[in-house]
Amino acid sequence: MPTTGPETELSTETKHSTPSAPANLTSGHLIRRLLMLIVLLAIVAILVTSLPGLGSLRHRFSDADWRLLVVIGLLKLCSCLSNIVAFRDVFCPKLGWRFSYRLGMAEQATNVLVPTGGAGGLALGAWALHQEGMPSEKIGRRSVCFFVLTSLPNFACTMVLAPLLLTGLFHGSVPAAPTIAFGVLAWTTALVIAALPRLLQRFGPAGDRRGGWAGKLRLAATSLEKGIRDVGELLRDRRWRAILGACGYLGFDIAALCVAFAAFGAHQPIAPLVFGYVIGQLGGLIPLPGGIGGTDGGLIGALVLYGAPLSTATAAVLAYRAFQLGVPAVLGTFAFFQLRHTLAGLPRPGETSDPKPSSAKETSGEPADTGGQRPTPDRAS
Repeated sequence: MPTTGPETELSTETKHSTPSAPANLTSGHLIRRLLMLIVLLAIVAILVTSLPGLGSLRHRFSDADWRLLVVIGLLKLCSCLSNIVAFRDVFCPKLGWRFSYRLGMAEQATNVLVPTGGAGGLALGAWALHQEGMPSEKIGRRSVCFFVLTSLPNFACTMVLAPLLLTGLFHGSVPAAPTIAFGVLAWTTALVIAALPRLLQRFGPAGDRRGGWAGKLRLAATSLEKGIRDVGELLRDRRWRAILGACGYLGFDIAALCVAFAAFGAHQPIAPLVFGYVIGQLGGLIPLPGGIGGTDGGLIGALVLYGAPLSTATAAVLAYRAFQLGVPAVLGTFAFFQLRHTLAGLPRPGETSDPKPSSAKETSGEPADTGGQRPTPDRAS
């Protein structure tokens, strides 16, 4: 493991009080959101089967290859697990796999069920990692690193595919104006993110603390600066678990959408489909439960724009989205209950009592080597 780059051990420096879970991330709240999601999916299914004018869509579903629909679910599961691999390597490679699964899957469920544009999962992760003993500053820094890392494959697809599509190397419908616009937007955003660390240095070091909004902005700027720098160090150090996890998170998801088209007998050109997928996912930025409406409409519109027939695109997106929402929502809700049970068994920071010294190192007053972690009920990895 490289010795440079983001720290890979949890710190035991914590405050003397343990924060409670965010108010909208309680077990009851997630259960209600999960039931709401099930009801919404049921309503969509009823509308598709009963509304007039949707005969071609119903015909698509009646002719679907249900074996390929199972493959969609498996690919989405692989996407979720890839996210967990990247999460563990970015935040703390010493975390047990069981705890990493529970926290990573619970975060993905929260992002699906809580309409906060992805902030809900970050809030849950911050709370759980603080319970584990990680200081707030490191949580913020690594959250930025994880978010940027998992966003890089999306930007890379847009930045590479936009000029290639415009050259006519690939088959399919390629509208020039939106392709140029999103390509320029992706390159501009990437350059701004690359320049942010130098720009944010003007806010001063994190140790220069001030009260009020000035202090909060300074801490946020420091976390953003260090988190972006950590991404660069992570890439230079070739942290393959994090890199491959981030790529798998996107790659398996795209594969699920491709299989969804195949399940309905359609075979779209891969390059326009991937580009339409990436820009269509921007609809998920609308803070709706599971992105229902925003993501679906964005994907269908983008895929039709890049050559997919309307009925085929609608059927493929609806099938894909059922698994994209259902797999993390169901598995993540169960993981959330297990996570709460695990964290309930942790001692409150500052309340642990030191055992009797069992070595010369402990007798001399130095802390025992525990890898920088407080013991947890499922620490073994």
